[in-house]
Amino acid sequence: MTRLNFKGSWNEVKGKLKQKYGQLTDNDLTFAEGKQDEFLGRLQQKLGKSKEDLRSEIENL
Repeated sequence: MTRLNFKGSWNEVKGKLKQKYGQLTDNDLTFAEGKQDEFLGRLQQKLGKSKEDLRSEIENL
């Protein structure tokens, strides 16, 4: 599995995700290094998208 790569700081990415998906909370967007599967799983459950779709979307923000 590859690491999540995103442009800019995590706070910028988090803000963009909250703008796009208003139902996401700060808890949903808590990202701990080394726990990206857990993070993507939370988003997958909340948004109903695949992990690969979410990974791609985050990396392209």
